[in-house]
Amino acid sequence: MTESFELLNNQAISFASHGEYSEAIECFKQALQFERDNHLLWFNLGVTYRDSGDFDNARFALEKAFHLSRENGESGEDEAEVLSQMLFTSGNLEEAFKYCTIGLNINPLNAHIWNNLGVVLFNMQSYELAESAFEHAITINPYYYDALFNLRDTYDELGNADGRQVCELKMKEINRKDI
Repeated sequence: MTESFELLNNQAISFASHGEYSEAIECFKQALQFERDNHLLWFNLGVTYRDSGDFDNARFALEKAFHLSRENGESGEDEAEVLSQMLFTSGNLEEAFKYCTIGLNINPLNAHIWNNLGVVLFNMQSYELAESAFEHAITINPYYYDALFNLRDTYDELGNADGRQVCELKMKEINRKDI
């Protein structure tokens, strides 16, 4: 059977889904030998590095995916969202903020990036700005549980008991729908 980047990509995804990250990474690297400028391969490689805990290589691959995506006329929104989450997780708040801003410039209606921005701002102790970001997220998606949870905590920090109660009620409503 002849190797192709599609076959290697699918094999890598299978490996990664079973936690076999080193095998997945090798498959992605082989696939990139066929398609060096394929932003989706770089993206998948970056996510796999991230999932394996290798944030340096993940950042390199995801930034490569972001730039290739933009060069190919794609938005880069997914890459910016994943980069913002990963950079936050690795403790790089300033860079996470940068990618949140980039992502929201690409799509101001991405509730996940608004939530990411709120989390970054909350951790920078900019509670009023975090509040605004979380409120944007739930305005876009009123059933976004994580954003409601984060907004509730932000209201706690700001001493807004009424806002906290509204969030609690909405979160209970969402949980009842899941049952």
